[in-house]
Amino acid sequence: MNLKGKKVLVTGAGGFIGSHLVELLLTLGCSVRALVHYNSFNSWGWLDGIAPVPELHIVSGDIRDPYLCAQITKDMEVVFHLAALIGIPYSYAAPASYIETNVQGTLNMCQAALKNNCQRFIQTSTSEVYGTARRVPIDEEHPLQPQSPYSASKIGADMIARSHYHAYKLPVVVARPFNTYGPRQSARAVIPTVIGQIASGAEEINLGDLRPTRDFNYVKDTCAGFVALAKCDAAVGDSINIGSNREISIGETVQIIKKQMGSAIRINQQKERMRPGDSEVQRLWCDNHKIQKLTGWSPGTSFEEGLQKTITWITNPANLVKFKPAIYNV
Repeated sequence: MNLKGKKVLVTGAGGFIGSHLVELLLTLGCSVRALVHYNSFNSWGWLDGIAPVPELHIVSGDIRDPYLCAQITKDMEVVFHLAALIGIPYSYAAPASYIETNVQGTLNMCQAALKNNCQRFIQTSTSEVYGTARRVPIDEEHPLQPQSPYSASKIGADMIARSHYHAYKLPVVVARPFNTYGPRQSARAVIPTVIGQIASGAEEINLGDLRPTRDFNYVKDTCAGFVALAKCDAAVGDSINIGSNREISIGETVQIIKKQMGSAIRINQQKERMRPGDSEVQRLWCDNHKIQKLTGWSPGTSFEEGLQKTITWITNPANLVKFKPAIYNV
């Protein structure tokens, strides 16, 4: 599928990955309808910083409303469904909200896309659905393990989407990004948490468990992976990883950031930042051979380069003030 000139809907467009994806799609010549979560402040999230162009139309709403979903998918040819609740710690406190938004919301979007004859539906998954690796690197055949209410809700959402391919022939692709990072990521994630605390002048930073490993992928590479999968007819009906095929621990990541920022901060491990023992995903390492074979995609940004770009963005005073580094953001 050639995306140039296509009418494309992006849900969750005001968020971290969604806003970068909107920018990429505009450069590819798409006409983009961007759904941001309705709020009384008339905020469009990170899209507030994007210059208005005729090819971008921003709408506010909530995917929990099936009537709105039917309305926003009308005349759309491609849907990138990113809207979701994603904070893992908050899912322990409000699990029902995750079912309503992530599972029911995905059902609403799939039904709407089916009704309006969308040509491609990209369901955004997460590496959290795999849980702690039973084998590495993690390929798409790895068992799914719901180790948090968040991951359970995303497993449910993925299955809802894939069921619409099998039952109704909705052309679904489940894109499964591993740990995306970069400019605009919220302080609930570990990399912005570390950078923000160091940049605020703290001599000691507060973190959770330093032992788990993650497969980090720079946000622009993740978005390029989404686009590559949307273009790939052979990906329809399948779930496909997007990751760097590199494993690194949280502790090692902190040390790289410290070095790049010239910091000598001490680390304080706080109990409140620890997941429940059986809920912590100890190891994530992406096998990205499938996406490479299908689309030719591979990450173009090294971890060190991506971290430096992220540090530069977060330490800009205009951005740092938004992070409230001293507050634990669930």
